[in-house]
Amino acid sequence: MKNALVVAGTALISCAAGVVMAQKVHDWRDLDAIRVHIHQALVEMQTFRAANNYDLAGHGAKAEDLLVRAEAEAQAGVEVLRARK
Repeated sequence: MKNALVVAGTALISCAAGVVMAQKVHDWRDLDAIRVHIHQALVEMQTFRAANNYDLAGHGAKAEDLLVRAEAEAQAGVEVLRARK
């Protein structure tokens, strides 16, 4: 039951990040806030996987990798927007 709650919580954070990303980005601070949310989801995923010793048939590692890549892309976007100012 606890595992299901953690997975549900992680899913909610991911959905929240999606909602934030769907809103109009005004400047690099908005995109950086999105990057922070992605990082929080990554930390929660790592905590979940470490606490439960679950590989989730490879899906946990894949989700973690995608979050790392998403965070890196968001950071690259922040840097591009900062350079334009």
